[in-house]
Amino acid sequence: MSLQNGETPAPDAEGTGPGGGPDAGTTPPPGPGTAPPPGPGAAARRRGRPRSEAVEQAIFEAVGGLLDEGVPLTELSVERIARTAGVGKATIYRRWSGKEDLFVDLLRSLEPPDPVLPGTSARDDLVALLESLRQRGLAKRSSALLHTVFSQMQLYPKLWDAYQLTVIEPRRRLGLDAVRRGMERGEFRDDLDVEFVNDLLTGPLLLRTVVRPGSTLEPGLAERVVDTVLDGLRPRT
Repeated sequence: MSLQNGETPAPDAEGTGPGGGPDAGTTPPPGPGTAPPPGPGAAARRRGRPRSEAVEQAIFEAVGGLLDEGVPLTELSVERIARTAGVGKATIYRRWSGKEDLFVDLLRSLEPPDPVLPGTSARDDLVALLESLRQRGLAKRSSALLHTVFSQMQLYPKLWDAYQLTVIEPRRRLGLDAVRRGMERGEFRDDLDVEFVNDLLTGPLLLRTVVRPGSTLEPGLAERVVDTVLDGLRPRT
């Protein structure tokens, strides 16, 4: 995999070259218009450094290229990734605490973004959530790289745990919160097992994308699942 027009990524702002560490020389002092450093709320694994999209894309493409060549995730080292991307190891460590964080970000970059819930009703929110699951399933089928990363990741417990914590769990909470809002608004019965209802809603999509990956993921599937389950959730009259 290569960058557009075959260009080699330029060193990032800290002067890191492909050798592994900073280039010789010193960084000039900040001028009067320099923005203040980020506060304590900045992400720990991106310690105060602006992220360069071009450099990150080069790193992602380096990982993708190595995977395309048949290199398993377990054999990818930060040093090898940096050498392939034409950057220094420090460049990678300024952005990610290790290769597990890098792989999770790579996977997120390949997947459709998390859904924005309309908030108009519990049904509309749940349909939006399940439609995002359907789109993710389609993306895994159409992207050989996404399929490779996802398949290998399940054999790598530390990486799989990181993916569950940073990607799957936030999406699961969206579903749980949507069901709870439906109960609070009187759209659903107030005696529901929220976790069980969420499993009922997401189960058909997971079945078709994971257990039976050859199954159809036709448009309108999210609405059909939600409307079928909602028949048993609405208040009894």
